[in-house]
Amino acid sequence: MQKEKIDNVMNILQKHYINHPQPLVSRDKWEHIPKTPYTVLISCLLSLRTKDEVTEEASIRLLEKYNTPQTMITIPKQSIQQLIYPVGFYKVKAKRIKDISKTIIETYDGKVPDSIQDLLSIKGIGRKTANIVMVYGHNDTNHLPIDTHCHRIPNRLGWISTKTPEETETELKKILPKTYWKIFNHLFVSFGQTICTPISPHCTTCPVKSYCKQKNVKKHR
Repeated sequence: MQKEKIDNVMNILQKHYINHPQPLVSRDKWEHIPKTPYTVLISCLLSLRTKDEVTEEASIRLLEKYNTPQTMITIPKQSIQQLIYPVGFYKVKAKRIKDISKTIIETYDGKVPDSIQDLLSIKGIGRKTANIVMVYGHNDTNHLPIDTHCHRIPNRLGWISTKTPEETETELKKILPKTYWKIFNHLFVSFGQTICTPISPHCTTCPVKSYCKQKNVKKHR
């Protein structure tokens, strides 16, 4: 019964967001810059606490020329700051990009590791970023990136009952058919940004409201 509900929700959302722009990291083809595990990693780092369009513009400015760890470490941190501004926390991110690039060169022979454990061992790379690099950089669909939307919405729908994104990842892997793993992140991020918002979600216009238990929804529109 639950699998049928999940299938219905996923199919409805895929149709609803078929023309909705995807975040840069989840697109199959990139323009202007090469798509590699390294550029996916850097773009993902830039995206944290930043709007998608700002992330994309900053990614293009930075990665058009500096799209390998070897080229990235040649430029001053201040130059990275200028290229990625106005992404959120741009000074912190510029330092992190330099530090991570240096670690990749020194520890992994200049190549972004294709192991989740190795990625997580690099200071500055969290679990969501590591999963995104595995899925969209290395094309390894055995991973499921979970951000705040991907954690909140399955709980709201009543699919799971979890406290942390890490718990959500574990529980969703048990019930979400693997065919949806690659599209789940960008689909639920789009849904969470536009309709199933953290506060006062747009329940009256929600395309999957008949499948939702509205867990922890105190006020909606």
